Amino acid sequence: MNQEKGNISIHTENIFPIIKKWLYSDRDIFVRELISNGCDAVNKLKRLAAIGEAKVSDDTKYYVKVKFNKDKKTLKFIDNGIGMTAEEVKKYITQVAFSGAEDFISKYKDKMDESNQIIGHFGLGFYSAFMVADTVEIETLSYIDGSEAVKWICDGGTEYEISSSNKSERGTTITLHLNEESVEFVNEFKLREVIQKHCSFLPIEIYLEDEAKKEDEDKKEEIKPLNDIHPLWMKNPNECTDDEYKEFYKKVFHDFKEPLFWIHLNVDYPFNLKGILYFPKLDHEAATIEGQIKLYNNQVFVADNIKEVIPEFLMLLKGVIDCADLPLNVSRSFLQNDRNVAKISKHISKKVADKLTELYKKERETYNNFWNDINLFIKYGCMREDDFYDKVKDIIIFKNTEGSYVTLKEYLEANKDKHENKVFYVDDEKQQAQYIRMFKENDLQAIILDSKIDSHFINFLEMKENGVKFNRIDSDISDTLKDKNADEENKEEIKKETETLESLFKEILNNDKVKVNVESLKSEEIPAVILLSEESRRMQQMNSMFQGMDTANMFPNDETLVLNRKNNLVKSMLLKNNDESKREDIKLIGEHIYDLAMMSHKQLDGEAMSKFIARSNKILTKIL
Repeated sequence: MNQEKGNISIHTENIFPIIKKWLYSDRDIFVRELISNGCDAVNKLKRLAAIGEAKVSDDTKYYVKVKFNKDKKTLKFIDNGIGMTAEEVKKYITQVAFSGAEDFISKYKDKMDESNQIIGHFGLGFYSAFMVADTVEIETLSYIDGSEAVKWICDGGTEYEISSSNKSERGTTITLHLNEESVEFVNEFKLREVIQKHCSFLPIEIYLEDEAKKEDEDKKEEIKPLNDIHPLWMKNPNECTDDEYKEFYKKVFHDFKEPLFWIHLNVDYPFNLKGILYFPKLDHEAATIEGQIKLYNNQVFVADNIKEVIPEFLMLLKGVIDCADLPLNVSRSFLQNDRNVAKISKHISKKVADKLTELYKKERETYNNFWNDINLFIKYGCMREDDFYDKVKDIIIFKNTEGSYVTLKEYLEANKDKHENKVFYVDDEKQQAQYIRMFKENDLQAIILDSKIDSHFINFLEMKENGVKFNRIDSDISDTLKDKNADEENKEEIKKETETLESLFKEILNNDKVKVNVESLKSEEIPAVILLSEESRRMQQMNSMFQGMDTANMFPNDETLVLNRKNNLVKSMLLKNNDESKREDIKLIGEHIYDLAMMSHKQLDGEAMSKFIARSNKILTKIL
């Protein structure tokens, strides 16, 4: 067979149904597309007027109007923009995917500021109308003097009719005769909702009118635009007040709690990026899932929380990002793969890190006050992005048991003579109150790590900060809590006492596997404490993830009862250990000491608590 070359053939009758049904993910997108086309038409005219290519009155009020008629089941999209000639209708409407916006930009690129972007690029938005309409009509009159108005009609197939129109005003009117499945779009509430979702910040005023209503001319003047043509993020940060930022936040996110602070992004190079990111005040940890970042392209809403542009950890925030350089797909709903997207994402992350660092350095007290609300976001960001961690690692702070906020470096420096490179922490201040008191009495500090993310963050920091080890406050009796001098005297006697107490408590608790240690603690009031090594605790946390599995042998209990030989109650047990008449009392006291120590360590289970209450009543009865 001879070698041949040819062109791929595309049949309009085959591709047109695909464009109508599958190009857009949401049916209401047609509203966005047709309004955007109207805005483009107005912007083209304004820019031609600015360079002397079109004559327009200085007092011209530009608009895009959406008119609905329930009885006729029609929607009209009207603009007073550039309009089209018959030739342009054939060129831009009847040729699928021929972009009038691209053609316009190419023709006038040498005379216009490149920062003034036209919204449309693909030439497909108009065809979204056929997702909801059986028939679509266009009536248009070009801005060019002497032009003839044109009417174009198509029923959704590949054939159309084009003829003269009696339209006398410059601009374009697109009329949709809705199909039966789409009559919801002539409902005023539904239309208003869709317009406000997609077009709240388009640069041309948008009006919604009920065509069937007969209103006086005076009342028509009262109709207000549905959009804000000058959104706050498009302004220079120096021109915005705190009240404006707060009001914008309330309006966009319907959150009437004031945000903690915000970051105004305003970048022109190497890409065009504007936006505002808000740090919301959280009522509780679970509230962080309410984060929402709206992505815009030339003031046109694209989607919420697009992870390719917005770093994942920033999804905990609320805000708007507008980037004209986003490589959107033809439906303007999703991003195409592009290395510039990654650059934009990194830049946003850097700006957030810079803002946090600035706040830390210039307003440390304010930063400390915000920490409870922002620490989850910062910790999550550090674990998700190494670059972000490198930028903020020196401004990560921890609240300590004295109520002060310290960095990891400050904590280690303050405690290097007591426990070098060891960080003691508390994850439940109420449960671990006795251990905290012991630390305070001995001039020791622990930091508070009580959020769900902290167990993961501890592991992360230990990998990043070489040699640093985190230990919960009840994982170890630090050397500074022990009375070393007491243990230096009478070592033989101490050894004997230790063996006696260990044997006694194993007998009282009826458990040969229980670990019992005896120490001389500086605090004489405390008879005993329970310790669990940090390694065992983390293994038990892993255990909780293996639901339904028998992991008892994999992760055995490794708690240790540490008795304080300086405590009077423990001393009395030693003295009366050989008194047979006191055996029952010694058993009661021993069990009670163990339960009290355990209660300071963790909650007793139901059976143990019942025994503790019964024993308490028995001890009280003996006292009386």
